[in-house]
Amino acid sequence: MSYVDEVFARVVAQNPAQPEFHQAVQEVLNSLRIVIERNEEAYRRDALLERLTTPERQILFRVPWVDDKGQVQVNNGYRVQFNGAIGPYKGGLRFHPSVNLGVIKFLGFEQVFKNSLTGLPIGGGKGGSDFDPKGKSDREIMAFCQSFMNELYKHIGQDVDVPAGDIGVGAREIGYLFGQYKRLRNAYEAGVLTGKGLSYGGSLARKQATGYGLLYMTEELLRWNGKELFGKTVAVSGAGNVAIYAIEKAWQLGAKPVTCSDSSGWIYDPDGIDVALLKDVKEVRRARLTAYAEARPNAEYHPGKGVWTAKCDIALPCATQNELLLDDAKALVANGCFAVLEGANMPTSLDATEYLQSNGVLFCPGKASNAGGVATSALEMSQNSERLSWSFEEVDAKLKGIMVNIFHNMDDAARQYGMEGNYVAGANIAGFLKVADAMIAQGIV
Repeated sequence: MSYVDEVFARVVAQNPAQPEFHQAVQEVLNSLRIVIERNEEAYRRDALLERLTTPERQILFRVPWVDDKGQVQVNNGYRVQFNGAIGPYKGGLRFHPSVNLGVIKFLGFEQVFKNSLTGLPIGGGKGGSDFDPKGKSDREIMAFCQSFMNELYKHIGQDVDVPAGDIGVGAREIGYLFGQYKRLRNAYEAGVLTGKGLSYGGSLARKQATGYGLLYMTEELLRWNGKELFGKTVAVSGAGNVAIYAIEKAWQLGAKPVTCSDSSGWIYDPDGIDVALLKDVKEVRRARLTAYAEARPNAEYHPGKGVWTAKCDIALPCATQNELLLDDAKALVANGCFAVLEGANMPTSLDATEYLQSNGVLFCPGKASNAGGVATSALEMSQNSERLSWSFEEVDAKLKGIMVNIFHNMDDAARQYGMEGNYVAGANIAGFLKVADAMIAQGIV
């Protein structure tokens, strides 16, 4: 059995009932085989892959809080500090009923390579809770966030671990978390959390960063492959932060985004998604997409799944993990889609990814195309350290430069190892080599 296969078998045996984590590890290790085989003796001696696939620290804790009826509720809290070889742990907090340890480990593992690809000095981590913010009052959200931080504050710091937002954790939640951290530490440590409000250390363009970064990556990938984004039809899933600003930037770059989705259904708008209306429905009213359809006579609302049946040139899955499955990939190919770039974390299943690649679809993994958010979070950390605030244009320009650089790093890595055009392999290799070099340089830690 090869070293890669031995390590994957070990991961499965030691982490039972964690399919998302298994999937993430399998995808990375498979694409690293050629790199590992060239250095197998040294990597095996140092147990490099065993260390790479084992979190440095896994923190599990209970989160008791009181709802508006006076009833005490209890949720599970998590923080996985996966790898700190190239900098302090960095990764978001996710509040969603689907959160469990396996999901957090998958996200943390992906974050290691994503953060490495940015070229910035940040390690990988992730956290969250099975708490569901939907339907909760602001007071209940605050009560939960304060209780969550009562434990989390012991394990984070601007030079230790810097959480940010993710699904279910936006500016409101970050504000409550930061306020409690400040209260507990009796110190104004602005760099401990990113995604903050602009009035207390946040960065301009952070809200837009993941969606904008996705489109900067799309534009460069297409350009490098002799195609262009301008005039193309784009299908987008999701209706949260990433999807909204991916749609906005797609319009700005001359493309036409025609879909969006939420957990109850999806929209097809032949006239193109109305960004202002979508923001009003999702960011202001916090309503379902049926409200969008009611305001747009030509828009079609479809309950349930099916967003990938819409005819498009480019697909951008921006919702959640494993939302684009094999049948969806077949529908995209049949409808003439020629590029899929992930805006969410691992939204495409392994068999769907393989089908897309084998049918000539340009495919970019989330650890590269989704990296704009964490890159801008690191830029927020830089601004906090300098006690400065950069303009929107400055941050946006740096973001675009980072995304273009990520593309060329993964393209170069794929070419170097004889896998030209395989951006999954290229992203994993480029991200891995930097982390591996740092781990080896630092000894067995």
